Amino acid sequence: MENTNNSNETYLQSIERQGYSRRDFLKFVAFIGAYMGVQSSALGQIAKALETTPRLPVIWEHFQECTCCSESFIRSNHPIVADIILDKISLDYTLTLMAASGHQAEASKKATMEKYKGKYILCVEGAVPMGDDGNYCCIGGRTAIDILKESAEGAAAIIAWGSCATNGCVQAAKPNPTGAVPISKIITDKPIVNVPGCPPIGEVMAGVIVHYVAFGKLPDLDRQGRPKAFYAKRVHDSCYRRPYFDAGLFAESFDDENAKKGYCLYKLGCKGPSTYNACGNMRWNGGVSYPIQSGHPCLGCSADGFWDAADSFYSRDLSVIGGDIEYNADTVGKVALGAVAVGVAAHAVVANIKKKDDLHRRIRHGIKNEKDIED
Repeated sequence: MENTNNSNETYLQSIERQGYSRRDFLKFVAFIGAYMGVQSSALGQIAKALETTPRLPVIWEHFQECTCCSESFIRSNHPIVADIILDKISLDYTLTLMAASGHQAEASKKATMEKYKGKYILCVEGAVPMGDDGNYCCIGGRTAIDILKESAEGAAAIIAWGSCATNGCVQAAKPNPTGAVPISKIITDKPIVNVPGCPPIGEVMAGVIVHYVAFGKLPDLDRQGRPKAFYAKRVHDSCYRRPYFDAGLFAESFDDENAKKGYCLYKLGCKGPSTYNACGNMRWNGGVSYPIQSGHPCLGCSADGFWDAADSFYSRDLSVIGGDIEYNADTVGKVALGAVAVGVAAHAVVANIKKKDDLHRRIRHGIKNEKDIED
């Protein structure tokens, strides 16, 4: 946990104290700015804010979840994300990462809530059960409902990490015996940023916090409360397998030759065509790969109603193209291959016309071969 004596440090001061150079700092600004989708002219504003703004107090609560969001965050591709934005962010309370426990941990949270009332950010990981008066999830003898309401009361804003906190995820899946609900169903008087995913991407999580620090406000959100900078495009739109989809080339099973060649995984249940997330262009696991590079289709974990949204993870989503026309992979393949055939035919026609024009030109000028052209 962060030493409270350094609570007034700026981000830059904390970065330098950890041994990073100003050059490292500016690289980080460019790195996170690119992920945030801001214009290059805004990078100076981000740098200035991180140079002059005291580190943001954060309370991070855990309820019904598997801690995969925290795991994703601390395994960011950029060391400053994990070392500074998470560990050195004045992260005053988080049961998973803090060294303190018990009464000491609770005292730290209470002190932060009192000192920074109306200024701290509340991060929530996990759904909250409403069944049996909330007794399905209790921490220190208190229900998650009570803890959430208390922590949210003095927060400037709330960030709901992961699909559990944003839409309930597996905890809220049918038949939902604990009555689990997302954070937005309980807290209705505070601005909430939904960062879905199971888990969300570490750089996305850092980008949301940096945006708040740099611009003094939450990022632009879509109708589901998700940051547009990271959830405006479908996984399908930036997937490196997209050319195979357009060409009608699909893996028919996980171990066939098409799968080995890296063909599109749509027929194996890929939800990329209907899922909005940034994991088609942000590598996970320390920058190792995209999820689909593992050879497994997108599960649509950031989609609203994830888990109950499809018959199964491997059922084919027939609503690929959108609009009133419903395509399946076979039709898309035929259309794509038909387009290729048309293109080949058109190319042949153009080539023949060109040859015919060239022949007429040769006859007009008495050219018998290429050597005559050079002469």
